[in-house]
Amino acid sequence: MPVRLRLQRFGRTHRPFYRMVAADSRSPRDGKFLEVVGSYNPIANKDGIKEIRLKTDRLRYWISCGAQPSDRVAWILGKFGVLPPTPPRVSLQKMVPKKDREE
Repeated sequence: MPVRLRLQRFGRTHRPFYRMVAADSRSPRDGKFLEVVGSYNPIANKDGIKEIRLKTDRLRYWISCGAQPSDRVAWILGKFGVLPPTPPRVSLQKMVPKKDREE
């Protein structure tokens, strides 16, 4: 069974809240999951802090079992040292005007 670490969306319209879950990759985004391994609130509170809670021991367990994190989860785990940080996605081709690009 291929396992993915991904975000499961909760909350209301324009006020998202996410649970980080270990789920079968074939199940839908908000569907069945194996375990909740954290939470992520991208809306900053009054102090400007975004809340992230991680169960690092369980995350390391699922990664050791071969679970693949989604792009956003890999970025979050890289920020908090659970995984090595992901390289920045910068395309130098896009920063050059089309007429000046060499191909």
